[in-house]
Amino acid sequence: MRILIAEDEVQLAEGLKYLLEKSRFSVDIVHDGIAALDYFHQSEYDAVVLDIMMPGVNGIKVLETIRSERSGIPVMMLTAKAEIEERVAGLEAGADDCLPKPFSTREFIARVRALVRRNDNYTDSILSFGNIRLDCNRFELSSDAESVRLNNKEYQLTELFLRHPHYIFSSGHIMDKVWGQESEAGVDVVWTYIGYIRKKLRSLGADIEIKTFRGAGYSLEEAKC
Repeated sequence: MRILIAEDEVQLAEGLKYLLEKSRFSVDIVHDGIAALDYFHQSEYDAVVLDIMMPGVNGIKVLETIRSERSGIPVMMLTAKAEIEERVAGLEAGADDCLPKPFSTREFIARVRALVRRNDNYTDSILSFGNIRLDCNRFELSSDAESVRLNNKEYQLTELFLRHPHYIFSSGHIMDKVWGQESEAGVDVVWTYIGYIRKKLRSLGADIEIKTFRGAGYSLEEAKC
């Protein structure tokens, strides 16, 4: 799952990104409303977290623009604790949730998880294809015989494939969805991590595999006998 955070307090934004990445989310952060709209139009996100008070274009205006484009993406507004008017304005503009500052980190993560469940593309916390299952709460990939735990990027990449079997993802699309726009990693990191996942699938005796389609990308398919 990929989240866009728009928050002008740089330290807070970095902290929220760290928390979400520990929970196996892919995260992009920006610090003003104009950048938030640029990122939103350039990439696909599963949810957006918007601070109301931002330079350039405030969070309410960003949300109004998103909703005017008929986007149903789940949006959480971050508001000043004492400003009830801000929360009301956010909800009236189309926010799915409003979280007043300061807030606990546990509550923030719980609310983001609840937020992404509202996404039209959301499916259950257990994803399966063939004889392989991915537990999205425990970050474990398993077959009937055994299980392996996945690190952050392994989990995000495996989740992407399992949510969209038979769909061919280009390396650029995978970079955008898993590593994000600001990643300094080269595109060869995609091939490296696909290699890691292929190895783990083989260790589990999987009857599925990530196939390479030359010139097009990668797809999760049933393995040939």
